This record gives sequence, structure tokens and C-alpha cells, in this order.
Amino acid sequence: MFLKHYACCSDELLIEQLNSNLDYQFFCDISLGYERLTNYKIVSQIRCELASKLSIGQLEKHLYNQWRDYIDHPDQVVVDATCYESELRYPTIQKLLWEAVDWLYRQLKRTCSALGVRMIRSKYLKWKRRYQGFSKMRRKTQKKRIPLTRALLGLLKKLIDFEQSLREHHNITFNLAYYRRVATIKKVYAQQYAHFKTGAKIKDRIVSIAKDYVRPIVRGKEIKPVEFGAKVNKLQIDGISFIEHLSFNAFNEGKRLQSTIYKAQSLTHRKTKIIGADAIYATNKNRRYVTHHNIKTDFKRKGKRPKNYKDENKLKALITKERATRLEGSFGKEKQHYHLNRVKAKTKATEILWIFFGIHTANALEIGRRMSQAQQIAA
Repeated sequence: MFLKHYACCSDELLIEQLNSNLDYQFFCDISLGYERLTNYKIVSQIRCELASKLSIGQLEKHLYNQWRDYIDHPDQVVVDATCYESELRYPTIQKLLWEAVDWLYRQLKRTCSALGVRMIRSKYLKWKRRYQGFSKMRRKTQKKRIPLTRALLGLLKKLIDFEQSLREHHNITFNLAYYRRVATIKKVYAQQYAHFKTGAKIKDRIVSIAKDYVRPIVRGKEIKPVEFGAKVNKLQIDGISFIEHLSFNAFNEGKRLQSTIYKAQSLTHRKTKIIGADAIYATNKNRRYVTHHNIKTDFKRKGKRPKNYKDENKLKALITKERATRLEGSFGKEKQHYHLNRVKAKTKATEILWIFFGIHTANALEIGRRMSQAQQIAA
């Protein structure tokens, strides 16, 4: 997994690199000689195995203990949140409904063929042509969207009822993935039908039938107002990043300042003296907490300026610079160079593992550079 994020390549290309690169083989403690790995799925199998046993908190404590000699100022912390987006097409109501219709229709057709039962008449091909024509339009007006949405809802309801009647009248069983996907499709229908009829906001909206755990996360950015993926509240100690909280549901990172301080202190076994965070963390509750524990921050001061305002302002500027350069810079570095720009894992557990290895691969290389510099100085 380290080599995958270090090389920033696909599973297939990683195996090809491992077959031809002696350095990669030496790193993995193997020697292939004239033999070659041909099973490209082995990387996915390893990822699934590791994902089932991942414990982020315990692993990060172990990593910090190994790296602590190369981490200066363990009592100084910066924190911010970002979203690591999933590999997902931009979801619209029509796309989501058509994906559900298309998948369920194909499954039912295959099931009917195996049982020798006549497939329900659904005019699937007619609505397929209608949807393809709609998707090619440059301007998808309300006049075009409403009738297509109504038709897709009706077609999906018809297929759901037929699938349920098939299972009730025939003694057939499917794998767990099938039942999960059907349950997701039913939930999608219920959400979109209620939204179509009432226009009410959808709570816990499903945006993909393949990744039913992904939720829209409103970030308020100019280019990307909404992102789809895992939101991570990340703390950094001397340029080394750790995951404080990871969730596929939106959360207010401003409420997680205290838990960030607890996390930092559990890693370092030192009292946190300085913490840098942006304005969303500067709530009254957090201000009272850091004041009570005598923790310096870069929060904008309320009320009258104190006598030592200039010295305090210089310290705040240094804290803000550290957060804005090293922490926010690490977000872009991980996304561009360590395979976190679009997370291509297929399940929730493997997606969390993917993010974990992307962040800590960047950490490991930074620690490696510091070790090299320390050895050069000692020599």
C-alpha cells in the first residue's frame, strides 16, 4: 500500500513496477528472479484484508512513537479540515434514478432468464432512448427534467414491485451485495419520490447506488460548493499529519477543537501550549476552553486590546503562517502526489484505508528526509 501511494499508480501498474523494479522488490523483502506476478487482484485483496483490521488510533500512536525523535515542538499543533473526494460522477436526480433503473432491470432480466419466467413489460428501451437524448442536451430545462423524473420514478417503482413479487413466489436466494443494492435502490426511490412530490429537502441523501455511504458535503468553495467523499479533521505536529476524525457525513469541525487537543496530547504525552486553527474553530466555548488551559491560539481577539497586543499579534501571525503554509499545503500535496485527488476504492472500509495510507505515506517520506539530514549533520 505504501508503494501504491508513493508511485501514485493503479493496481495493475503497481504489479508491473514490482515485476521490473528491483528496488521495489527489495523494499517488499521479496526476490522474484525470473518469475513474474500475474494476479493484479492481489493488491485489492491485500487492501480489503488490511481495511478489515485497520485501527487508526492505535496505528497512529505507534507511528508517532517511532517518529518522535524527528518531531520538534510536540506541544505546538495546527488543525484544519478537508474533503478527500471519492471517484464519483456528479450526481443529479435523473442520473441517480437511471442508474437504479438500469441496474435493477438487468438483474431482473438475468433472473427471469434463469427461472424461465416472462420479463415484465416496462418499455425500458423507450425510456433508455429518452434518457440518452436528455443527457446529450446542453441545456436541461425544467420542462424536460420534470416529465423524465416522473417517468423514471414510475418505471423504478414498477421494477421494485416486480422484483419483490419474484422473490415471494420463487424460492431463490442472492448474495449479500445484491440485497444491499436493492435496499439502497428502494431508499433512493423513497427519497426521490418524496422530494418530487413535496420539494422537501432530503436528509441523508444517497448520491450513488454503488457507494451508498457517500453524502454531499457543502464546503462553500467558489469552484466546488459541494464535494462528495470523506471529510477529515486533520491535526499536524511539526509538519507531520494525523487523522483526528474521519466521516462520510458532514460535520462541523469547529466543535472538534477540544477532541483535537486530547488527540495531540495522547500522541505526544505533552501538554499542548499552542494551537492554530481558522475562524470556524473560534467559538465562545473553544475560547473559554483554551483560556482556561492557558493555550495560545491565533483566534481574532474580542474586546479591548491588551497592553502587549503587538507581541501577541506577532505570535498569532506566526501561528497563522504555520497553518496556512504547512497544513493547508499538505492537503494539496497529498491530493496531487499521493493518490488522494480522487479516491478510487470501492467500499467504505477500503476508502478509509486509502486515505490513511495516502496521508502517512507523505509523513513517512518527510520523516525519511529528516533522518537523512540528521545523518549528514552527524557525519
